[in-house]
Amino acid sequence: MSEGGRHLDVQRRALRDQVHDRILADLLLGTVQPGERLSIDTLARELDVSPTPVREALVQLERTGLVTREALKGYRVAPPLDAEQLTELFEARMMLEERAAALAASQAEALLPALRAAHEVHEAASHDVVRAHAAGEVPLEVTQRYFEADGAFHAVILDHSGNRYLQEMHASLGALTHRLRQAALRGPSDVIEALAEHRAIVEAYAAAPEAAGEAMRAHVANVRDRSLSGR
Repeated sequence: MSEGGRHLDVQRRALRDQVHDRILADLLLGTVQPGERLSIDTLARELDVSPTPVREALVQLERTGLVTREALKGYRVAPPLDAEQLTELFEARMMLEERAAALAASQAEALLPALRAAHEVHEAASHDVVRAHAAGEVPLEVTQRYFEADGAFHAVILDHSGNRYLQEMHASLGALTHRLRQAALRGPSDVIEALAEHRAIVEAYAAAPEAAGEAMRAHVANVRDRSLSGR
């Protein structure tokens, strides 16, 4: 391939990735609702691009389970995860995160400063959610900050697990894990309980690192139970 051809290919991939990230953000923020049709032509006009990068982005998003495609009907936002899907996703998450937490125990001294900092951010975001609930409405940006802080806490442990394949497998579940968090957040009590469970994980690494894996397992199991209650 000529230099010019390679340059065009890089530009095309970059544009596709930008379109993918924009649509993904809309999906995760709830800007588009479950079941809503995703018109390639409409999205292309809104994003001021050709239909090709939009089509390629939707193909990628279909693999994550965030969008679905019906023959002759096109793409739609996927419906919320049902109880069976949530159960399976929690099983995968538990295997990955419990093992990652156990592996990270050998790096407890190195990870603790970052984990404590992440916990403080999560704690602040949790209090914002609780206050917003008390006021009667939780703005989208408050919920989003909470999800991001929760994910960042878990990312510290994954990053210190020393296993690139666990990290890659966890990353491949990224969008679905975000939807899982959305299902788990039902009210102030869920936020308070999750915060206490994160604190228990921090304390395990500080006092008995070998117990961190079990603390993580308990946390994921509790989040699962809260998510599935009432379904």
